[in-house]
Amino acid sequence: MRLPLARTRAKLALVSSIPDPAAMLSALPVACALIDAGNRFTYANPAAEQFFAISIHQLRHLSLADLVPADSPLFGLIEQVRAGEVVVSDHDLTFDSPRLQRRGVTVQGTPVPEEPGAVLLTLQDESAARTLDRQLNFRSAARSVAGMAAILAHEVKNPLSGIRGAAQLLENTVGEADRELAVLIRDEADRIRDLVDRMEAFGEKPIIRDAVNIHRVLEHVRRLAQSGFAAHLRMVELYDPSLPPVWGNRDQLVQVVLNLVKNAAEALTESRDEGEITLITAYQHGVRLVVPGTKRRVHLPLVVTVRDNGPGIPEDIRDNLFDPFVTTKPSGTGLGLALVAKIIGEHGGLIEVDSRAGRTEFRMFLPIFLEDRFDSPGHGD
Repeated sequence: MRLPLARTRAKLALVSSIPDPAAMLSALPVACALIDAGNRFTYANPAAEQFFAISIHQLRHLSLADLVPADSPLFGLIEQVRAGEVVVSDHDLTFDSPRLQRRGVTVQGTPVPEEPGAVLLTLQDESAARTLDRQLNFRSAARSVAGMAAILAHEVKNPLSGIRGAAQLLENTVGEADRELAVLIRDEADRIRDLVDRMEAFGEKPIIRDAVNIHRVLEHVRRLAQSGFAAHLRMVELYDPSLPPVWGNRDQLVQVVLNLVKNAAEALTESRDEGEITLITAYQHGVRLVVPGTKRRVHLPLVVTVRDNGPGIPEDIRDNLFDPFVTTKPSGTGLGLALVAKIIGEHGGLIEVDSRAGRTEFRMFLPIFLEDRFDSPGHGD
């Protein structure tokens, strides 16, 4: 049976209007990779190339086992897809191998009927979203700390000054044995005052921002560290010299980096291996956040990383590391990293941590400075 010419032309036009599947997958922001029956890569869209940090030309020479540990649940998911020819999803997967380090990954496997044994994988790294969610929760906690600090400053610091003054007077009027107790009272009063002062740093104060050369900030911190607490450690600098300035406050950024480097040095003091701290800068697309106090969304392409080869952060506190009063140090207050997260948040930035034995990285995503600042459409929508 022959179709009329008009109907034939209409069908041809309809077929020609259907988009190419590969072109559609290439346009997706989610990583999509096609593996054959032997788990070898046959296709990867640009998002998958970025996810694996490998080009499609290189991926075609690799199998999934070259990138993912053999005991990964991902292989069980793939076999389940093939056995039942159904779509299977899994969440919060971790890929930890020499070539790939990803946490909090959601994977969906889809059978491809046209190619027996082939599976289309979509992979979405949700770690940045979870980090942002934790930091939003942290901001509420930081406000509580600020309120507590205001109460303490008013209700505690005044009587504390009286206690300290009385202890000083006693030092000069009592015997040697009692003088030690007076000194103890004075020192403890000073410690409580210092704690209240540190908590007061969480107060909601506007920051003055300008163009900041992040490499000068890092160099200043490096000199401070190597002339003091990190003199026994090796420090490595891996900088992208073409980076534009940060839109931020120079003194506060120094405080942030100094805190992270000091934490790294303290972690390395307990390590038996040769200690090394690496400072890294890079330009990376893809992260956007709303600027605090505005409705504008800005790109955060400037990435500053502080890496150490210490023992790593205990897993039980890793998710709450930036919360106030969370610490691994016996004498720590747990306010240092909380203050770091607060400052980065006030800059409209994002901070995340990735830690395992022998490698801990704190990554800060910061906005860049433009001549017209945030009034430019290039800064947000």
